[in-house]
This record gives sequence, C-alpha cells and structure tokens, in this order.
Amino acid sequence: MATFLYKLGRFAFRRRPFVALAWIALLVLAGVGAASASTATSSSFSIPGTEAQKAFDLLDQRFPGAAADGATARVVFKAPEGERMTDAGHRSEVEKVVEGLKSGAGAEQIASVVDPYAGKAVSRDGTTAYTQVSYKVSGMELTEEAREALVEAGDEARAAGLTVEIGGDALQAVPETGSGEIIGVAVAAIVLVITFGSLVAAGLPLLTALIGVGIGVSAITALANVLDLGSTTSTLAMMIGLAVGIDYALFIVSRYRAELAEGREPEDAAGRAVGTAGSAVVFAGLTVVIALVGLAVVNIPMLTKMGFAAAGTVVIAVLVALTLVPALLGFAGKKVFGRKARKRQGRAAGADKPNMGTRWARFVLRRPIAVLITAVVGLGVVAVPAASLEMGLPDDGSQPVSTTQRKAYDLLSDGFGPGFNGPLMVVVDVEGAERPKDAVDRVTGIVKDMDGVAATVPGQLNEAGDTSVVTVVPKDRPSSEATEELVHSIRDAGPGITSDTGAEVLVTGSTAMNIDFSQKMNDALLPYLALVVGLAFLLLMLVFRSILVPLKAALGFLLSVVAALGAVVAVFQWGWLADVMGVEQTGPVMSMMPIFMVGVVFGLAMDYEVFLVTRMREAYVHGERPGQAVVTGFQHGARVVTAAAVIMMAVFAGFIGSSESMVKMIGFGLAIAVFFDAFVVRMAVVPAVLALLGEKAWWLPRWLDKALPNVDVEGEQLRKELGDGVSEGERELVRA
Repeated sequence: MATFLYKLGRFAFRRRPFVALAWIALLVLAGVGAASASTATSSSFSIPGTEAQKAFDLLDQRFPGAAADGATARVVFKAPEGERMTDAGHRSEVEKVVEGLKSGAGAEQIASVVDPYAGKAVSRDGTTAYTQVSYKVSGMELTEEAREALVEAGDEARAAGLTVEIGGDALQAVPETGSGEIIGVAVAAIVLVITFGSLVAAGLPLLTALIGVGIGVSAITALANVLDLGSTTSTLAMMIGLAVGIDYALFIVSRYRAELAEGREPEDAAGRAVGTAGSAVVFAGLTVVIALVGLAVVNIPMLTKMGFAAAGTVVIAVLVALTLVPALLGFAGKKVFGRKARKRQGRAAGADKPNMGTRWARFVLRRPIAVLITAVVGLGVVAVPAASLEMGLPDDGSQPVSTTQRKAYDLLSDGFGPGFNGPLMVVVDVEGAERPKDAVDRVTGIVKDMDGVAATVPGQLNEAGDTSVVTVVPKDRPSSEATEELVHSIRDAGPGITSDTGAEVLVTGSTAMNIDFSQKMNDALLPYLALVVGLAFLLLMLVFRSILVPLKAALGFLLSVVAALGAVVAVFQWGWLADVMGVEQTGPVMSMMPIFMVGVVFGLAMDYEVFLVTRMREAYVHGERPGQAVVTGFQHGARVVTAAAVIMMAVFAGFIGSSESMVKMIGFGLAIAVFFDAFVVRMAVVPAVLALLGEKAWWLPRWLDKALPNVDVEGEQLRKELGDGVSEGERELVRA
C-alpha cells in the first residue's frame, strides 16, 4: 500500500493544478446540487420490531389520515389569581386562539384543534385549560410559517391577562449550526499555528478540511429528500468530518515537513508523506467508517442513514488528505516551514534538544508501572459514576425552566397531574373479537384498575369497527420508573386479554415509544460493541502485525469510554459542575448516548493509535530496539497527536454552548472522551504497556503472519524500492 500511495502522492504533487481544480469543481457541483434541492425536513422516525411502532403502523392503516405519529402541541392557559378559565371573558379569548389556529397561517398542516371546553380540557379547580393541536406531519417537517403561527397564537390572550405557554414536539426546531463550530475552527487555527509555526502549514489542514466537509454536507443536503436523510444528518457529518478532516491533513503535512527536514526534494517528500502517514490515514479512516456504518446493527433507519452519511464524509476526508493535500503542498513547497525553521534547516541533525514527546517517552520507559497504575486508577475513579447510569429520552420536563415548553409542562402537571404530560395510547385491535364494544370496555376496565393509572378515556371504534384507542393517564411523570412499569404491566396483561376477548392490546404514544427506543438501544449496545471492536481488532492486527498491540488499543478505548460516561453522568445526571457547563436541568442520560459515544469515539480514538503506533512500528521494523522505537514514535508523533486531539476537543466542545440539552451532552461527552483517550490512554497507557511488553508487543504467530496480507503500512517495501540505507551502487541496481 505504501508504494501505491507514494506514487499517488507524487502524481498529485506534479499535477497539482489539475487535482486542485478537480476538487474545486466537485465542491461547486455539490454546492449547486444543495442549492437547487428542496429544503430538508426530518427523516421519518421509526423503530422496527417494537410494539410502539407496530401500534403506530396499525393506527395508520385503520385510521387513514389521522396522522397518529404527527407532531402535537398543547397551548396551555392559566387564569390570573382568583379567577377561573370558565369566566366569560377568558373563555372568549381561548376561543379566539382556537379559531386563529384553525384558519391562520400554516393551517393546512394542522389535522385538528380541540376546543378545551368541548373536549373537557379544563382542570378541576378551573384555573388551567389547554387546547390540543395535532399536525399531519412531524415537528421537524413543520414550516416556519406554521411554527410561528403556533408561537404567536396566544399573544392576544396574554394581552388580556392570561398566562399562555406552549409545549409539545411541534416546537422542535431544525438544529442550526451556530457559533460553536466557528469557535472550534478558530481554536483549531490557533493550535495549528502554534504546532507548525507557519501560517501556510496551519492553513492547509483547515482549507482542505473545509473543502471536504463542504462537499460532504452539500451532497447530503442535495440528497436529503431523495434518500430521506433528514436535517440532523448534516450536523453529525459536519461534526465528524471537520474533526477528522483537520486531523488527517495534519498528519500528512507533519510528515511532509519531517521528510523535508531530512533533506528530501519536495516532490519526493510529498510522496513519502502520503506513502507512510497516508497509510495510517487510510486505516484510521477505515476504523471510523466501520464504527459509523456499524450503527446499522441497531436497526433504527434514522441512525443507519446518519451513520452511512457521516461515513461518506469521512471517506471524502481521507481522499482529500491523499490527493488534495499533496497537491497544495506542491504550491506551498518549503513555505510549510516558518522563517525561523527555514533558517535552522542547515544546522546539524543532532543540534536540537530532545522535544517534549521524547522526554515524556523516556520518562514513561523509566517508570512504566507507576505511570500505568496512575492512569488506570485515575480513569477508574472517573468511571465510578457510570455505575449509576440512568437512560431515557428527554421530554419537555427536561427543558430549561426558562423555556415555554417547560412552563407549559409544569402548568399541566400542576393542573392535571404529572402523568398528564405523557399519556399512553392503548390500541385495541378487536378484529378477532366476537363483541368489539364489549372487548374495548373490558380492556378499559382492566387498565383502569391497575396501579399507577390516574385516569382512562375510552375511545370510539373506527368506521370499520375493528380498532379503538384507549387513552391512559399515568399517575407519575412520563420519564419515571413507575410509568415504565405501568407500560410493561399493560403489555403483560395483553395475552390474557386476547385469550378472554379475542382483542389484541398494543401500547404506544410518545412515552411508550421512548421506552421502546431506550430498550432497543440497550439491547444493541453489546452486539454493536462486539462488531465494531472485533472488526477494528482485525484491521489493527493487519496494520501492526501484532496481537497484543490491537488488544491493548481496544482495552484502552473501553477504559476511556467508560470514564467519559462516568463524567457525563456526574455532570448531566448528578449535577456536578452543572453551572459551569450551563446545565439547567439534570435528568437521565440520553439513551442513544452510550452507543453513539462508542461508535464515534472508537473511530476517532483509533486515529491516534494508528498514527502514533505505526511510527513506532516503522522504527522497529527499520531496526530499532522496542524501547527506542517507542521514543522515536513519540519524538515524531506526540506533538501532532496532541495538536490533533486539542483540535478535535475544540470542535466537539463548541457544541457545549448549545441551548439544546441533547447537543450539549453529545458535545461534552465526545470532547471529554477524546481528552481521556488521547492524553491518558494513548500518551500514558500505550507507552507504559509497550515498555513492559518489549519484543513481545510485536509478536505474531508465523502461520498468522503468512495468512495475513502485508499492507506495508510502515513503508518497508517502499524503503527498499527507493534504496534507502544502501550504497549508491546498490541503489542504481534497485532502480535498474
């Protein structure tokens, strides 16, 4: 592989105008496609194989046009102190709001608006009322016009003295890229300038990463509606594509500078940089792609599409690093060095003092056991809160107290009970029942007598007379364990009801859907972890020609991920440092967080493993002793890996400033995981373990060595072909 990439790098260097124009043309083409495509909405959300999804599918079939899984909103009204919502003046204001929603802007997307007085949606004490608004489409598919009409619906009622708040998923807005990404890029630029001491060298990774991300995100935008990708897909692709794009280009530019420092001609240096560091980039990219594509194991179409789209952006980042970066290096030449560095190039090779990476590696080699124990125990302590991990999906009750969604949630809880914010939909399929109406009444009676039920509202049979929906209001809040137990109790009673009446009972609704989603994510975690780690282990074994090095990489990753989960629990569930992080409301950790963190962080963490350890492997193959090979790897790679990790942390940390709790949690989790993996595992655990293993680290059974293809990541075959380390006469024979 190194030989092929060497030739590719030299080709891109020589034909730099053509290569650069080709990428610019691709960027323009993708941009035109994105600009001409219709505005992206959200992808259709479904959870195949769950009871909640089966019930929604049945409702779509039996109640056509009802949009059972469409967005909903509740406009909540509260009367001033000492007054009631049934007063004539207040009633008149509410009716105006209802009529305004039915006939105002965005009304074409509304399926129904329920009058609170006709629908008995007034609290017992008369102080609170609400109108239920049901939409034909999901919250992410609502037009801005419809969303603004909903937000402004209660303005006149507020002016009349009523408290008006709005809750529900209809207010769920399309995530927008804000200042977080800009801050991340700015930090990346500063780190690159400090690392390279050259504006040209610092600008190259940023420029190429932005081009790659631009192509990837534009392609996703252009194909969003065709492939049902949804609006959130581009956010994930941008987050990951920007991080890996900068890192991969950083690896190539750093190696190019090292080759120039050894006296190579620019074209040869570019070829060697792509042949060696480029090999590491290819395999690092493959681990990220494996992790993202592996999300298909979860069997949730939305996550699968997000994973594939983000993986495509990573592939683009790899191709950009292998072709566009050497092409731009051709334009830059030796300007990748700062002026001071160019003046120092004539100095003798041993004149410079050992850098920080060299000194750190030598320190670890002298005290490997102490460093290893300190790192493992430290991560273990941070991981302790992970034992208390509680998972769920956020609802309006987890919103900041200043938002209208949270205020509406609290008003409904106070006026109607905490369970009112998450009613269950019990779908009764009476197609096989002899007496459909009696079967529905029987189900209603059984559910009404269950512990944890505050109220039941029997529904009418559909036109065909084969399906009904019983609304069940739990006593406890939607995200509580008591409500989850109630859902399981109703489902457990289903087989008995079927045998007695012939009716099939299915529980759905947003609360049940959240419970099923969390359960599905929990069930998929271990298979996903086994698949991703297993495939990556085989890949790393191919790269390093070793069994113990990939095993150490996988175990170190698991340690860093558990520690990161512990930090997430401490901040977002326990509330430690909540004020510092801007966490206004603690609660369960988002159910997709563990599997998402495993996938993304595993792929990204392997970047550092591959880049750092391949340099050690390269030095070892070229004749250095194991300990010295570790020092050489840190001498050339520690500074680059440190810069890459800081950049990646900056990109992810930029999302911590988001007002959306889910985005904030993802940004914090990924940033802290990269910190633990890069600075504790790769910088401390890896050299300590390699120092203790010595020669055994690179052991591979002979039969396995013969069976595995030689991908030549360390460039040994390339070195032979180029005649490195031989006399001029021998070099001529090689060339001949």
